[in-house]
Amino acid sequence: MNRRSFLKTSAFASLAGPALANTTHVASMPKGKAEHCIFIWLGGGMSQIDTFDPKRRGTGKKPMVAGSDYESIPTVVPGVNVTEHLGNCAKLMDRMTAVRTVHHGSGQEHAIATNFVHTGRPISGSTIYPSIGSIVAHQRGSANPKVPAYMLIGFPSVSRGPGFLGSKYGNIYLTDVKAGPAGFTRPEYLDTKRMDARKQLLEPITAGVPKDSTIADYESAQVEALRLAGPEFIRNFDLSNEPSDIRNGYAGEFGERCLVARRLIQDGVRFVEVSHNPGWVNGTGWDTHNAGQLQQHVLIRELDQVLATLIKDLEQKKLLDKTLVVVATEFGRPPEFDGGGGRGHQAAAFTMVLAGGGLNHKGAYGTTDDLSKKIAEKPVSTPDFHATIHAALGINPSHELMDSTRPVPITDGGVPIAALFT
Repeated sequence: MNRRSFLKTSAFASLAGPALANTTHVASMPKGKAEHCIFIWLGGGMSQIDTFDPKRRGTGKKPMVAGSDYESIPTVVPGVNVTEHLGNCAKLMDRMTAVRTVHHGSGQEHAIATNFVHTGRPISGSTIYPSIGSIVAHQRGSANPKVPAYMLIGFPSVSRGPGFLGSKYGNIYLTDVKAGPAGFTRPEYLDTKRMDARKQLLEPITAGVPKDSTIADYESAQVEALRLAGPEFIRNFDLSNEPSDIRNGYAGEFGERCLVARRLIQDGVRFVEVSHNPGWVNGTGWDTHNAGQLQQHVLIRELDQVLATLIKDLEQKKLLDKTLVVVATEFGRPPEFDGGGGRGHQAAAFTMVLAGGGLNHKGAYGTTDDLSKKIAEKPVSTPDFHATIHAALGINPSHELMDSTRPVPITDGGVPIAALFT
């Protein structure tokens, strides 16, 4: 081969190589069949050792002994145990997988860790990365053109936002499930005729806005809001027509949020995040420092009751295989108790849970050491966990999004948990 031929061949290889490598990667990427995702957020840091990864008993009373604060009970999956306050979920662990070896290196400060678990990337000074909900909205859209793709039942934040994808892929949020999203109910005097007249007045103003501008993004969001402001979408928040036995299972504020989430995905919403915010019944929520640990079992029992009800409800309606349920949190808790009998923060090994979504569930995946402090087998990075969610929803986690002119892969090198797809 002469020099010219060698250079031509090398140039072709340098161009084709990455493309061929990417094609091979895509071909081997698992692709699930889930259509929707309900993402349950336990803000504060769920203690894995007190929930889905129990170890030997400890005590927060002096003399303090590191370990689980509760007894361990068996589940329907042989060899997989949970703590005693998860009795309802224990009967359904064959439809669930507690991923016990999630980890990240983003530190143990709540806001930073919350951002990382929502976006899969550390905070950047130059780029605002999109949340997982916004990415799903961008890639899949809504399953029904009359509803939004991404809804948040809780308080909005940058971590839950669309980042560089633009406001079109942001969430529509609500905090009061009975009232629905604020501003989405038309005043009685504003009939369809007057709405149409207002739209006509806006058209000349927005006609000259450049399509790729930030103003255009907001104009698009306004059009979306006007489209949804009507009784057809708002009816999803009226729970009065649900059977009493269903409503009883979804008791309490958190239960009503999950019931609304089920109704929303049933109507075509693609991704719903639900914040577990039961009025801080233990004084601290899931951030169980000091005395908050004393009433932690109240939170766990509520999660157990509502999560089990949601799974059974989805299954009864033949929606469980189509709906991936995720229980996520920013980090876990160490086995040691602090001076006040509570627990600190731990990001090196913690648990997040997957249910339904057509996955091949294991009850549990990954192993930690004898105190759930270090990962022993099958580590799962936060990008890996994101990749598993995306793959379950039929999204290629290595697909590249565009931040202006810069390509950004959907996950930061995340690889789906292959065992859940076989």
